[in-house]
Order: sequence, then C-alpha cells, then structure tokens
Amino acid sequence: MLTVLQTYRQRQQTAISRYRPFAKQCAFHTAGAQFRERLLMAGNQLGKTTCAGFEVAMHLSGHYPDWWQGRRFEAPISVWAASVTAESTRDNPQRILIGRLAKAAKENHPRNAALERHWLREVTRVPGGSGALDQVMVQHRSGGLSVLGFKSYAQGREKWQGPSLDLVWFDEEPPEDIYMEGLTRTNATGGIVMLTFTPLKGYSSVVQRFLGDDDRAQGRKTNPEAKESDHGQARNENDAV
Repeated sequence: MLTVLQTYRQRQQTAISRYRPFAKQCAFHTAGAQFRERLLMAGNQLGKTTCAGFEVAMHLSGHYPDWWQGRRFEAPISVWAASVTAESTRDNPQRILIGRLAKAAKENHPRNAALERHWLREVTRVPGGSGALDQVMVQHRSGGLSVLGFKSYAQGREKWQGPSLDLVWFDEEPPEDIYMEGLTRTNATGGIVMLTFTPLKGYSSVVQRFLGDDDRAQGRKTNPEAKESDHGQARNENDAV
C-alpha cells in the first residue's frame, strides 16, 4: 500500500519526469544535440509519436529530465506539429501533447499527456466542434510563453509559408514540398525538424534525404526500425545509428 508521502511524490511528478524512453528512442533524442534534421522510422504502434511528442513537450516547457543529453531550449520557442489531416493531427500529436478534448468547452486532460495542464495558457480551438486545436500557449520554465501551432499537410504548401520557427514535427511522412517548407521555417533560427513515420511510401524523396549515399544525407540522423522485445526494451533490427 502506498504511503501518504509516496502518493504525494507521485502527484508531484510530471509526465515528462516519468517518461522512460527505450534505447532507440533515447538515441533519437540524443542525436538532437548534433543534427538539425532527424527521422525516426518504425512500424506501427512502436512508440514513434510518443517519443517525439515528449521531446516537443520538453522543448516547449523547458522541463528536461536528469538523463537528458539532447538539445535544450532555455527560452520560449515557436513550434508547429503536424500530420496528414486535421483529424490525424488531433488524434496523434495533439493527443500526446495535450490529451483528448471533451465535446464540451472544458479540456479532458489525462495525467499521461506530455504537457501538464497547469502549463497551458491560451488554448485556441479550430471552429466546428471537432476537438482540433489551432494554437496553444505553453508556460516555459524561464518565465515566458512558448507557442504551439497545429498544422496538416492537407492544408497545402501555401499554408506552410510565413513565420520563423524553432521546431517542426512531422508525424507521418509529408510530401516533399511540405517538408521543404517546414524545414525553411527553421533556417533563420537554426531550429530542428523531426519526422516520425512508418515508410509506407517506400524509398521516397523524403526518405532518400536520410538514407541516401550522398554527403548531405550523412549530415542528417536516421533511427531505423526498433521493435519491442519480450521484456519491453527496444531491440534494434538494423542499427545504423
């Protein structure tokens, strides 16, 4: 039975402090200290979205676990998180970061969402009652506010033009023109781009950026597929890291 002190300590822990990545996920995080562009490829339901979602939450909030060796942002940042459609963005990146939203006006924010509820400030919803969010202001531990925007590939390349960003997260493989627009948004800031997907399109132009033999591909980081072992650890089938 848990003691009162143990219960209190558990309640004081954040989802970030409880997050324990597998070996391949940890390698992906650590690579961010060196590489601007990173790709985590794996099969379905192997923790890709969770991995990237928790890293995005760390950067937005400035809260990093003791074991963290990846890149750090010591001040508030601007982030876009995206997937194929508004619905898939809601059901994947938004769910990991914010939690599921109730149909009513209030948030249904489970404790396993990467961002703590008391870190969230202004929350702007997409009109129409779908539960999708447009933008969230997140309290950074430095005292300022980070900006988290949600996008989709279905919006088209033109909707990806405009602001400078510190981080762009593509959850599912984007078309090349969308990827290049997202990458361009980070050029002025020296920001980072993360991709998490199962390579359903084969050896596409986006995949070639990371797995090609030219010198440019060597300047990017790819974490190939990792599978769960019977003991819940990541087992690398093809370790090219």
